[in-house]
Amino acid sequence: MLFDAFGTLLAMEPPAPLLHAALSDAGYSFAPEVVQRALDREITHYRARMHIARDRAGLDALRAECGAVLAEGLGAGAPPAPEATALLVSSLRFRLHDDAVVCMDTLAADGLRLGVVSNWDCALPDHLDALGVADRFVVVATSAAVGTAKPDPAIFHHAVQVAGVDPARAVHVGDRRVEDYDGARAAGLRAVLLDRSGAPGPPGTITTLTEVSATIRG
Repeated sequence: MLFDAFGTLLAMEPPAPLLHAALSDAGYSFAPEVVQRALDREITHYRARMHIARDRAGLDALRAECGAVLAEGLGAGAPPAPEATALLVSSLRFRLHDDAVVCMDTLAADGLRLGVVSNWDCALPDHLDALGVADRFVVVATSAAVGTAKPDPAIFHHAVQVAGVDPARAVHVGDRRVEDYDGARAAGLRAVLLDRSGAPGPPGTITTLTEVSATIRG
């Protein structure tokens, strides 16, 4: 049983207010909208360069780049890039969705092994460990570490190979139609689309992770 990470198992606390508060506490005064615009630039850069963070050295390099982009976006009076990097990283806080643990507990009780397939940098296992769930997964496949991103079938094939499971016997749950649902199906896995908004979706679409167990048995 494979899961997407961000948007499926994990959520992020809104980073702009946290970054604004961190900057203020460090003595840097910026309007909230300036912080938001600078953060938007940083996020765009991160997404384009995430692939370099395949290991700790790459992660450090990417974070340094993102801190420099953030400082440039803030403009006059911004902290030096290394300090901007530290403030940025401190503002990235993840939590488990409320339905995640119940879902994982139910699937584990059903005898299913769990894994994660995510377009993320190599730090995802650290985040899962900090949230106390890393030991639940037999595989955590990130796009940066594997070298390919969803919806490419290769990242799904990597995950099931590590888990020692035939693709046809694996299920992937994610909240993005193309990356998760279409990507998993193209790789030969069964796919379940999570849409917490309740919008219409393909057959088997669910609105909460608590529906996963019944859906895969249906």
